[in-house]
Amino acid sequence: MTAETPLTWLYVPGDRPDVVRKARDSGADMVIVDLEDAVPADRKEYARSAAVELLSDPASPTQAPVHVRVNDETDVLALAGLAGLAGLRLPKITHAASVHHIAALAPGVALCPLLESALGIEHAYSVAGAHPQVRSIALGEADLRADLGVREDAGLDWSRSRVVVAARAAGLAPPTQSVFPDVRDLDGLWRSCAHGRALGFLGRAAIHPRQLPVIERAFRPTQQEVEAAQEIVEAARVEAGAQALPDGRFVDAAVVAQAHRTLALAGRGR
Repeated sequence: MTAETPLTWLYVPGDRPDVVRKARDSGADMVIVDLEDAVPADRKEYARSAAVELLSDPASPTQAPVHVRVNDETDVLALAGLAGLAGLRLPKITHAASVHHIAALAPGVALCPLLESALGIEHAYSVAGAHPQVRSIALGEADLRADLGVREDAGLDWSRSRVVVAARAAGLAPPTQSVFPDVRDLDGLWRSCAHGRALGFLGRAAIHPRQLPVIERAFRPTQQEVEAAQEIVEAARVEAGAQALPDGRFVDAAVVAQAHRTLALAGRGR
């Protein structure tokens, strides 16, 4: 894994600066300071002020970088330009125009629009390609589930795939999975991550540090996957073009490219 492909993202409430500081040393690849749903209405101003104080200085090399999930343009204007801000997560985005508006308020800041409604899903590609500052897109599954009236988890799979395809079509990194709400059910988290990985997601947001090791393991290639990828890459070096390996696996340029991605994610390089 490289710095460009974080696997673990940890949400923390913005009105708990002590928790935020601990989160930055939790082992998460990225911390998301939440000024939106995790903060009561009467503490939002305090949460914003705490985030500004926290991010006024750049992070140390040992601390996780910080994204902030904002409420509105007041938060954006307060945070834009701060040395410690790695990016903004924009909730409830439905149209590309909203992204353009935020980009104008926070020039140069990495943006991650969150698609949390049927309308947002329908506009996934236009949002993903709305502006060069958009570096990723993601789902907000709790709100999306409520908007669609979906009861079973599988009912979100079409929307998940739509977002994966939109991100790829716009030239973005694969999206990260939305949070798994039961912090005690680590087996369920593992199964859900495996399903998300099969759909094309890369990494996941967590709401508790105990979820981080499970997410890390779930999205890292297994030893078997690494060995298979190494064999494919080596075969491509020896003989160019499409070929069949001794075990019957067919290898062409697309398969080789996927093998390189597997090795890069495993930290083995190319």
